[in-house]
Amino acid sequence: MRKVDPVKHERKRGEILDAAIRCFTRDGFRGASTTDICTEAGISPGHLYHYFPSKIAIIEAMIDLGLARSAERFEKILAATDVIEALLADIEQTSLRFRPAQILSLDGLAEAARNPEFAKIIERHTEAVRRMWADFLRQAQSQGRVDPGLDPEATANILIAIIDGSRAMPIRNPRLDIKQSTAHLKTMLIRFLSPPGAESKPRDQRAGRPLTLVRKR
Repeated sequence: MRKVDPVKHERKRGEILDAAIRCFTRDGFRGASTTDICTEAGISPGHLYHYFPSKIAIIEAMIDLGLARSAERFEKILAATDVIEALLADIEQTSLRFRPAQILSLDGLAEAARNPEFAKIIERHTEAVRRMWADFLRQAQSQGRVDPGLDPEATANILIAIIDGSRAMPIRNPRLDIKQSTAHLKTMLIRFLSPPGAESKPRDQRAGRPLTLVRKR
């Protein structure tokens, strides 16, 4: 029996996930098949099953990868001099200007509305994101950089809604002025998140603990 090289295995797994993201972005979660993903990745269906047993398994792996990347971004935001400014820059880069995230986010919600199995995946993803947002907010509050009067869980829900909305904006309006929208979003976030009487200005950085990430399935 041939020994599996774990490095090569993970590399190929990543290539398949990248191919799946391109397929889902192009054809939707419902429209893209495992055959499409295999064609995009340049592998046979039989080869695919060495890495993922089903399309749902591919989607769940995509979500776990996205959550891990989100946790890394939150750590970088907390390490920034101005946490709100860094948060805004992240939203602009990953939502307002990132077409795949816009398409996959909206298509994922639409698919969850009609597919109970997919709805469970979205619920798990949302719970993990909410947990990371709340953890992020608690750390920022402990550092005096976010209003301590805000409830982290409730605020996390609002911020998730803002992210979803920011991803929908460029689709609703292809001629959207991103710079203007970002400026207005900055005003909203500063007014919402800043401690009472404080302006968004540089503060001394304090190290935070690692964010809580959902356990992989």
